[in-house]
Amino acid sequence: MLKEHTNIVWFRHDLRLSDNPALCAAIKAGSVIPIFIYDTAVYASTELGGASKWWLHHSLTQLNEALNGHLQIFKGDAKTLLPELINELGCEGAYWNRTYEPEKIARDKKIKATLKEQGTYCESFNGSLLWEPWTIAKADGDRYKVFTPYYRKGCLQAPAPRYPLSAPSNIHFSDVVSEAAIALEALELLPTIPWDKGFYQQWQSGEQAAKTLLSEFIEKAAQAYRADRDTPSIKGTSRLSPYLRWGEISPNQIWYAILDHFGGATDDSIDTYLSEIGWREFSYYMLYHFPQLQTQNYSPKFAHFPWQENQGHLQAWQNGQTGIPIIDAGMRELWQTGYMHNRVRMVVGSFLVKNLLIDWREGERWFWDCLCDADMASNSASWQWVAGCGSDAAPYFRVFNPVLQGEKFDKQGTYVKTYCPELSRLPDKYIHKPWEAPQNIMDAIKLKLGSDYPRPIVDLKQSRLRALDAFATTKNATN
Repeated sequence: MLKEHTNIVWFRHDLRLSDNPALCAAIKAGSVIPIFIYDTAVYASTELGGASKWWLHHSLTQLNEALNGHLQIFKGDAKTLLPELINELGCEGAYWNRTYEPEKIARDKKIKATLKEQGTYCESFNGSLLWEPWTIAKADGDRYKVFTPYYRKGCLQAPAPRYPLSAPSNIHFSDVVSEAAIALEALELLPTIPWDKGFYQQWQSGEQAAKTLLSEFIEKAAQAYRADRDTPSIKGTSRLSPYLRWGEISPNQIWYAILDHFGGATDDSIDTYLSEIGWREFSYYMLYHFPQLQTQNYSPKFAHFPWQENQGHLQAWQNGQTGIPIIDAGMRELWQTGYMHNRVRMVVGSFLVKNLLIDWREGERWFWDCLCDADMASNSASWQWVAGCGSDAAPYFRVFNPVLQGEKFDKQGTYVKTYCPELSRLPDKYIHKPWEAPQNIMDAIKLKLGSDYPRPIVDLKQSRLRALDAFATTKNATN
């Protein structure tokens, strides 16, 4: 293609300049018109959650600044909008990085066919995965169904992921502006009620913030990751998941930043962290091969599972009012910050689907709405793992005891006291089981269960036995 050609760069889940293959290719081909489309056709069936919208608003703000104000924003059906924009703006080409959600794969295929028919050059790239789903398979050509062999025998034995690209040193922008372009505020992504107040105290969105977090993690926490990652009260994880979700940083950048920093040598902590990046890859692998992952049980044995409908229990879980401190702390962290520590995610997930026997899809939907890192692949795969119906899932008899989990990973109750301050005066011995505290202690700290803090909504031992009975029905199920 000739250098003077004008090309659209369609930003999607790649809101960054560094390591952006589509952007680099478009720059080589000519001048560029960077655009973002809020695709109402795709989001008609799976609307973005409130926390994701908040993050997207601020991420687009940062991206536009990085592009010197040249980002053009649109709202509508991308299948119609993109071909129309190419004609209106007189573009010769369109470039984008691939996305892997089922509806978006189908949409992109239709758009490519339309552009080809009208004679427009288009090209897509891998900008968000280390290994694309169709590139990893067993020796016999079948797909992997268990994470460890997928990662160890599949991914790590495959060609190494591409090395990340540098940010372009110079971008020649086209000055043509579409009449259909709208202001970012017109997308109305920010909430109408100030429930996101705590987000601003926790997060700074954007590519530079992601790079800073990665550097801090490598310097301060990476080598202790294996030991510290399960303690929710300390900064033992990278907290990069929201940035990965919107592509403000790529997995390639994380992968090679860590390998390069440690000279390619990986101890247990580094290997464990990289395997977590591998789990994200496996989640997309599952979604690609099982497009119904967000809504249907991966295991057909769960087709007739006896889920319980209990709106009161569901709301108590959502609001952090279950009477189980580690559960309530996690759910309040989620609501206040748009995030939840990964160990706590497993515990609150197990409590919902096993102690309460509430369908995992209720949890998936709540997390989808409240998490800044709400990602269709990772969120769905993780919920199915916890529920026992996913690929390589936790065994049905594994029911996390939230009291023991709290006592093991939050010994002094630091995490619980942060998000359940009404319990802050309880002795450490009772912080994870206030119902066992003697009455004289409760009187002394002026804490009354049932009014100041709820009593447990279920008995943990009885609900565990009920869960085991319910999940045992799946052992002999055939469909």
